[in-house]
Amino acid sequence: MENYTNDRKVLLSIKDLEVKFRVRGRILTAIRGISLDIYENESIAIVGESGSGKSVFTKTFAGMLDSNGFIDNGSIIFNDDELADTHVRLGGTARSTIANVQKKLDGYSRLEPGAETFRKMVELKAERKRKMSVSEEERQAHEEKVQDLQFKRAESFNLRQTLDSRSDKARIKELSREIKGLENEIKRTEKEFQAKVKANAAAVKNDGAYNAGYNKRMEALKAQYAKETAPEPSQQAKKRNEVLAKEIYLSVGRYPFHRRVQLIRGLLKVVKKAMELGEDPMSDQIFDQVVFRVRYLDETADALHGTCVLNLANVKFAGDWGQIRGRRIATVFQDPMTSLNPIITIGKQITSIILKHQNCTEAEARARAIELMHKVGIPNAEARFDDYPFQYSGGMRQRIVIAIALSCQPKILICDEPTTALDVTIQAQIIKLLKDLQREFNYTIVFITHDLGVVANVADRVAVLYAGQIVELGQVEEVFYDPRHPYTWALLSSLPQLAQRNTKLYSITGTPPSLYNQIVGDPFAPRNPYCLKLDTLMEPPMFPVTETHFAKTWLLDPRAPKIEKPEMIQDIHEKLMQAFNI
Repeated sequence: MENYTNDRKVLLSIKDLEVKFRVRGRILTAIRGISLDIYENESIAIVGESGSGKSVFTKTFAGMLDSNGFIDNGSIIFNDDELADTHVRLGGTARSTIANVQKKLDGYSRLEPGAETFRKMVELKAERKRKMSVSEEERQAHEEKVQDLQFKRAESFNLRQTLDSRSDKARIKELSREIKGLENEIKRTEKEFQAKVKANAAAVKNDGAYNAGYNKRMEALKAQYAKETAPEPSQQAKKRNEVLAKEIYLSVGRYPFHRRVQLIRGLLKVVKKAMELGEDPMSDQIFDQVVFRVRYLDETADALHGTCVLNLANVKFAGDWGQIRGRRIATVFQDPMTSLNPIITIGKQITSIILKHQNCTEAEARARAIELMHKVGIPNAEARFDDYPFQYSGGMRQRIVIAIALSCQPKILICDEPTTALDVTIQAQIIKLLKDLQREFNYTIVFITHDLGVVANVADRVAVLYAGQIVELGQVEEVFYDPRHPYTWALLSSLPQLAQRNTKLYSITGTPPSLYNQIVGDPFAPRNPYCLKLDTLMEPPMFPVTETHFAKTWLLDPRAPKIEKPEMIQDIHEKLMQAFNI
């Protein structure tokens, strides 16, 4: 097995990713701080129980989160040289725009020497604002109380909706009183909180000694700030601003004129704030607040040339996903009938994708579609081109979905349990097809599954997910034959193929933790028969087992007691070889 870290290019780099959902007035954290590098031309399997976050994790790569979901933290850097390469025409309007932007940046640069004093002024204002309000702890406690009451009200309301108005009159009345009581409690809580804020504000306004001291300190800081920001910016700053102005124009150049104007205003606003606070105005994080950053490389008389930093966690415009989803990152879903339109012919569904993303005629698109149908194993493809999805079997429909996904030769193919709805013999054919096509098209497979038999046949590496975190990561041989996390032990022990005759099938006791709540310690601790006291108190770090194998468990700490893995999976190699025909 190759050493991935040395020999392969990182295609997708995920760092500290957090994904949350708004559900009935509460926040559910589905992905909690995942960091993972995915390499070119590899097959990586994402495994775990239902609800562990597998599908949500991969949906973030293609911008397919549900409307109530959002990325709260982290980055997903997509290293695609072709997509990142950016050229913007350098006409008269472009040159005058860049000159105006540079002039504004030179003006903002006057603020940089006064950054420390500015931060002191900001902190002084914030201190006064805190005194006039309530502490952060009190505000958080109030918000949690209101959210809890709103959740209870929603639950009671939903329950009332399910009752029969004729036979459940008494229960309906009881729930109506309960809902009314909760609404009154919410109003009373809000009123008490606002009264407390007003009382604190009035106390500060009436405190003469405090106000005199505050005004004196603020005037002194303002005088110092005026002195520090009076000189002209340095030549070094002006030189940097020349490049920064070009990067701003490069970053907005792919948008229509009205959008460009809006984005330039937005970028100037965040760059000015960065300069005021003494932050680096050329950092990716500053640009990410508004748009993808395009780093300046060089220019000709007619065009600017740069490379785009594609952070998929920060896509702000739907049009940008049109360049990525389908064209560079494609998905094969579990049920082909939900992926295919039942009233449009198979051929039309393939050619429409090719025409959307590739510059070709309808005849060329048809020829390409028929070629793809042959490649995915559709017999007599020319005759079947104008058939409808219902005329295909389940396995053939899944082959068509794969053909659609591969029609634009994506860099990453996400397979979201693509074999679950198929019988065992068809599963083996689809897995073989995906691997054969990978050798031809050189794509990366991200395979989501809870079937470890599929993992053994398809994956180079395995990431085990539990409660929205990666708990074990390694090459497939390492995770199967030398697993280190108790959750991986439990998953492997649950394999029916490992069970002996006349013995009870192993199952993991308990249920995964609620992702509404903050999890303290190891999330698997309540279900872990090898749980240490430390597991209930502190979250374990990711311990290295080898250069490519990591596990997030306190059992790998040198101070932990030596615990052997379950007897059932101690000599797992031979059993798996026989069970999965590896």
